[in-house]
Amino acid sequence: MKTELQAILEYRLQQAEESIKEAEILFNTGGSFRSVINRSYYSMFYSVLALISQKGMGTSKHQGVLSIFDKEYVKTRIFPKEMSKLFHQAFSLRQECDYSEFSLITREETLEIMNGARNFIKKVSDYLKPEEKEKVQYKKK
Repeated sequence: MKTELQAILEYRLQQAEESIKEAEILFNTGGSFRSVINRSYYSMFYSVLALISQKGMGTSKHQGVLSIFDKEYVKTRIFPKEMSKLFHQAFSLRQECDYSEFSLITREETLEIMNGARNFIKKVSDYLKPEEKEKVQYKKK
């Protein structure tokens, strides 16, 4: 029987996967870079919500999620600083894209954020579900 926490973790990781798939579809079909940045950022945001839910923490503010990720997972060296830099960069670009009158985002920036988000989600998922990772490794042998 699933606990409430397990259900929340699965839901947040599912949101992250759906968001990055949306970003990839948009990018591959010529969608706006603004939308790709938005979906890529939210894929990371949802995966971090899963992380902080596991610790019984929460916040409704994006800056709070960024701060908790840095304090609880980057400063403690659970995740590398590069993940924090990517998360912050995606947040800034999303803010710029969503709220600035004029925003020029390059294809290269967009691709970097999207690919980074895919890797970000994998690392978070592997951390949250280590038993599944072991099962996959076991099946490969």
